[in-house]
Amino acid sequence: MIKKIFILINLFLSIILQLTPTSICDDIEDNNTIDVTNEIISSSTTSQSEIKTPETNSRSCVVIDRNSNTVLYGKNENSKRKMASTTKIMTAIIIIENYNLDETIEVSKKAAGTGGSRLGLKTGDKITIRDLLYGLMLCSGNDAAVALAEYAGNDIPGFAKLMNKKANALGLKDTNFETPHGLDADNHYTTAYELATLSNYALNNKTFSQIVGTKNYTVTINGSPKQLSNTNELLGNLDGVYGIKTGFTNGANRCLVTACKRNDMDIICVVLGADTKKFRTSDSIKLINYIFDNFKPVNIKEKIYKDFEKWKNENLNKVIVNKGISQNINLEIENINNSIIPIRKDLIDSINISINCSTIFEAPLPEKTTIGNIHITISENVILDYNIYNSSEIKRKSWSTYILDILKNYPNILEKNLI
Repeated sequence: MIKKIFILINLFLSIILQLTPTSICDDIEDNNTIDVTNEIISSSTTSQSEIKTPETNSRSCVVIDRNSNTVLYGKNENSKRKMASTTKIMTAIIIIENYNLDETIEVSKKAAGTGGSRLGLKTGDKITIRDLLYGLMLCSGNDAAVALAEYAGNDIPGFAKLMNKKANALGLKDTNFETPHGLDADNHYTTAYELATLSNYALNNKTFSQIVGTKNYTVTINGSPKQLSNTNELLGNLDGVYGIKTGFTNGANRCLVTACKRNDMDIICVVLGADTKKFRTSDSIKLINYIFDNFKPVNIKEKIYKDFEKWKNENLNKVIVNKGISQNINLEIENINNSIIPIRKDLIDSINISINCSTIFEAPLPEKTTIGNIHITISENVILDYNIYNSSEIKRKSWSTYILDILKNYPNILEKNLI
């Protein structure tokens, strides 16, 4: 009898949750509040005399500079791990880039029945794709993820193909998707570094950036409003944070991707596999403050060109192009897109620019031939690598060219012999 009463109570509560359109979404993913203010204070103490890397609970972490994609901090950043709802970064960008966000769709039974963190959709609900995206990214709605996947890929496997096609296009070699929401699956994984790379790409899209940077939003389901709140505990609480996504499953543990900009530095911090939400928050704050407290933007492009010009002044007169119609070789460096790179303050003096380029060549030498490279290292670790090429073609001498050279120089040869 008691067992039957318990079942009836649970059934009644589930019906109430389904019938309340204005309630906050069913956020299983992040149901414990964290005092972010205390975490910020406890994570901001940095020694001025000695720079120490933070100790973190998360199994895998990375911080990259958005402008150069350079790794500023890494811990197992290339290890494959489950990524939970941070998966939805890929789901969102595929939808945003390819579909009309103002189109209204009808929610299927399968989407409505998806468990975990939810927007709270029911079978037959009418909602725009745009509002589904807000439900996907703010309250991490797994039901919204399936609805979007069915719309774009017909079913979850079809949408997973789109996700993996995009991952391949972005060069994410250690990433594979099976689901649009990130619920645990054996062949669903990424790395902290590749997740940061994906996030960096996604944030370049204005619509995506606007969605993940929204703290509160009202969606409309069947013409009725529903208030959503962002699960990202750092958004609006930590200086400079402007996105992007939380995550949690039993297999992945706690995950968080954070974008933060202060002054001239713009970074993405990824933590995967934290034991608790508190650790996820404190690890992220520690890493973000560590970077902004201890790194300084350096104009690496200026340093490279200065050293390269010096090298050319010292070595171009030694260049020999065997059998070339000209000895005038023009050397250039491939395009350096990222001129400013954050470098830890105590390592700036250890920046070394190594130029490796031959001075003896064999004609013909086609235009844009790679003939050397430049390595930029910090404490003997290579951080950047650029090719050196010749900007103009040098043709090989023909027999007629040799004869013309002899005739041209004949008066000088004759004069020497007469003397």
